[in-house]
Amino acid sequence: MDLYCVPFATPSRSVILAASALGVQLNRVVVNTYEQEHLKPEFLKINPQHTVPTLVDNGFSLWESRAIMVYLIEKYAKDDSLFPKDPKKQALVNQRLYFDMGVLNLAFSEYYYPQFREKQAGDPEKFKKIEAAFDFLNTFLDGQKYVAGDRLTIADIAIITTVTTFVACEFKLKSYPNVAKWYETVQKEIPGFEENVELAKEYTARLEAARKL
Repeated sequence: MDLYCVPFATPSRSVILAASALGVQLNRVVVNTYEQEHLKPEFLKINPQHTVPTLVDNGFSLWESRAIMVYLIEKYAKDDSLFPKDPKKQALVNQRLYFDMGVLNLAFSEYYYPQFREKQAGDPEKFKKIEAAFDFLNTFLDGQKYVAGDRLTIADIAIITTVTTFVACEFKLKSYPNVAKWYETVQKEIPGFEENVELAKEYTARLEAARKL
């Protein structure tokens, strides 16, 4: 299977981490979006939306990181622990995945991307959205070891990848004790987490470079 990706980017890292948890080998094809490789005709044939990551499995193309993660789990997982078949349990996992996409990741993008791309100072109002997102996550984890239910799921893998990106950008978890405890505990249960942290350091470098200008 080929994974067209930007390895340090949060969506690509989440797929890489899910594959590691499953013991699935991916052939990583690095896409240089700054050189607009994602807009080349050969890539548009694979994914007309020209987004990464994109998975190609024996001619089948799929994009959107969480959809890829679910596909890999449903195809290769030995049981349903990472993505439960029980409707209520699965619904909770899906809710957390949508929270990761529409709240947590969105807050990151709105606050940090103008700093990366346009060398702007961080907007305090946008930072409040990050704080609100982490308040929600902290509440989800109140009295819970995992973000969705009583065992590790795809929701933990997706959200911990996002939180790793925040940590790489010097966001402090100490104000969110449930999140901090979960982050330190759950990372030990996910194979490949060390690479996730190493890849995320590119965000640290880019933030430092932006702040020097």
